[in-house]
Amino acid sequence: MFRKTTLAVSILLALGAQSAFATNGLAPTGLGQTHKAMGGAAAGYAAGPMSMATNPASASFSPDGYEVGAEVFKPNRTATLKAPFSGTGVAQEADGNGDEMFLIPEAAYKRDMKGGLSVGIAAYGNGGMNTAYDSGVPFGAGFFSSTATAPGASSTSIDLKQVFVSPTASYRVNDKVAVGASVNLVAQRFEAEGLGAFTNASASNTNLTDNGGDTSTGIGATVGVQGKISDKLSAGLAYRSKVNMGKFEKYQGLFSNGGEFDVPAATTAGIAYQVAPQTLVAADIENIEYSGVAAIGNSSSKLYTGSLMGSDNGPGFGWNDQTVYKVGVKHQVNDGLAVMAGYNYGKNPVKSSETTVNVLAPAVVEKHISLGFEKKLTPQSKLVGSYIHAFKNTLTGDGTMPPSLTAPPLSAYDLTMEQDAVGISYSVQF
Repeated sequence: MFRKTTLAVSILLALGAQSAFATNGLAPTGLGQTHKAMGGAAAGYAAGPMSMATNPASASFSPDGYEVGAEVFKPNRTATLKAPFSGTGVAQEADGNGDEMFLIPEAAYKRDMKGGLSVGIAAYGNGGMNTAYDSGVPFGAGFFSSTATAPGASSTSIDLKQVFVSPTASYRVNDKVAVGASVNLVAQRFEAEGLGAFTNASASNTNLTDNGGDTSTGIGATVGVQGKISDKLSAGLAYRSKVNMGKFEKYQGLFSNGGEFDVPAATTAGIAYQVAPQTLVAADIENIEYSGVAAIGNSSSKLYTGSLMGSDNGPGFGWNDQTVYKVGVKHQVNDGLAVMAGYNYGKNPVKSSETTVNVLAPAVVEKHISLGFEKKLTPQSKLVGSYIHAFKNTLTGDGTMPPSLTAPPLSAYDLTMEQDAVGISYSVQF
C-alpha cells in the first residue's frame, strides 16, 4: 500500500504541477490547506499528513491517512519603467499577466509502524516564478542605451516551476517528543523568452534566452523535532538544507555558475497553543537563506564590474535573506465545522537598487491574510478550504543612472504585485 501510494503521489505531482508564483519570495506562505488558512504556521502543529512537508517530526503526532489538494493561484504583476529611462520622458507600464492563473497540487500519505516509527511521503509545488509581458515589453530595443543597439523583443517571459517529493520517517522518542527526517527529491523546469537585450552582458549569449524548456534535479533533506511541552502547548523546529540542483544547460548564459539555480536553505521554528477547548493558536518564524544561492543572492551590480551573466559567481537577482512571521487561529464551531484565519508577513527580499533584473521576478508582496474552513464529511473524512490574499505592494526603484551608455540601468523600474489564491483538499483518516 505504501509503495502504491508513493507512486500515485509522484505521478499526481508530475502531471498536475503548473507554474507556481510563490509569495514569500520564491516560497509559499505554507504547505497544506490547513496551514495555508492559518498564515502558514506549521512547525509546531501536526494538523495532518501535509504537516510533514514543513516539519517531518509531525508525522509522529498527526493521524494516519492521506490528503490530496490543489490551489488556484492568481497573481497580478506590473513593472513601470521610470520616466528618466523611458526615452519619452513619461513612465511606461508593462503588464506581466500574460499567464493569469496557475494550479498548484499537493498530496501526502502517512502511517504509523511498530516501535514508535512513522513513515510517509509528501509531494507538493514548493514555489516558482512566472512573468509574461505581452504588453509594454520591458526589455525592448534600445533598453541599454539611446543607440538602440540591443535586440528588441515582442514579448518577455520566464517560467520556473519546482516540485518536491519527500519520503519521510519520524521516530517517537517518548510520549512527548519526536524527531524526523525527509529526503527531498526536487525537480524544476525553467524557460525564458525575450531577453535579447542582455546579449552583450552574457557569458554565453546563445544560452541566454528563447531555448525552450530545460529541467534540473537535486536531492536535499529536512530534519525536525516536535514536542508537547504541556497538554496545551507544543513546539517544533525544522531545518531544510540547501538543495544543489543540476544546471540549466540551455540557460548557462543567464544564471550564475553556468546555469546553476539551487534551492535555498530554510529554518522554521513554531509553537501551537490550545487557548480554549475549541480554539488553537499557532505561530512560526521562518528564515529563508536566499543569499546562499548565487543566482538569487548575487547582486546584479556585478555587471558594472565586468562580471557577465552566467559566469562563475556572476550577477544574480540581488535578493536579501527573508524572515517570515506567521500566525494563525483555528476555532471549532461544532463537531462538524471549524473555521481558520491567519496573517503572514515577510519583508520583500528585492532591493530598490536592483529592480531592473527583478522585472522577471517581482516578488515584492509582504502582507498576507488568510481564511479557511474544515468540514467533516464522515467520522474519517473531511474537506479543508483556504483563501489567501497578498496585499498590493510597490517597490520603487531608486533610479540610479548607469555608469555608461552601454551599461544597463539596474534600478529603472518600479515593481508592483498583489495575489489571490483559493485552495481545497480532501483527506481520509485510517
